[in-house]
Amino acid sequence: MKNLEYKNIKISYSDYGSGTNIVLLHGFLENQSMWDDTITMLSNKHRIITIDLLGHGKTGCIGYVHTMEEMANAVYAVLKHLKIRRYFLIGHSMGGYVALAHAKLYTENIKGLCLLNSTYEADDEERKKIRTRANKMAQHNFENVVRMSFSNLFSEKSKGLYKVEFNKALNEALKTPIQGYIAAQEGMKLREDYSVFFGDAPFLKTIILGKKDGIINYKNISQFTDKQNIKLHLLSEGHMGHIENKADYLSAIMHFVEKK
Repeated sequence: MKNLEYKNIKISYSDYGSGTNIVLLHGFLENQSMWDDTITMLSNKHRIITIDLLGHGKTGCIGYVHTMEEMANAVYAVLKHLKIRRYFLIGHSMGGYVALAHAKLYTENIKGLCLLNSTYEADDEERKKIRTRANKMAQHNFENVVRMSFSNLFSEKSKGLYKVEFNKALNEALKTPIQGYIAAQEGMKLREDYSVFFGDAPFLKTIILGKKDGIINYKNISQFTDKQNIKLHLLSEGHMGHIENKADYLSAIMHFVEKK
């Protein structure tokens, strides 16, 4: 891993392989390590950049509110440092929100954008209330809040089938600093609705969702993608498609980035 100085903090990132540039953005309570299998699959033919987003992994915090735009600008700082001008973006969950913010800010740089278990929609009022409650609870019992939040990301079936992977991912989630947790939640509450932007955007677009995802409603998104002629890949399990449906997820990613 490498580091870049940015606004008095360090951004941690990695750079693998050569070829088409693909930027991987992890989700809430995750870090670069979630992409290990993806890197192994793609880096023999492509250049893969992974980045710890603000307040996650080994990247520092710059306040108690990390907006998606602030995270997007931190991503841009890394890509500018690496002199990378055109690239694919793949974002898991919160990483998808950051990818959308980044794509709106730097549209001319984007070759394609994949939302992995993510959405172009803003938080509704109920989701905002849930985030506010979670932040209050986190200040008093952070570990239990993280365990509860992370457990909800897997389908019940997957928790048993992928116990080793679940525990590994949970251990990484527990490394997230409380400031990073709170700042990301506050930032996600503030994010805008990207429906119009994503629908009209000139670059390649695809969405990968799990049918048992307790956070993202694939039926609503399916109606949107049909109208917008955006490719939708549906996987059988939950929110952690890169673990729960690894083979199908990797196949969908390969098809997307190598589409002619």
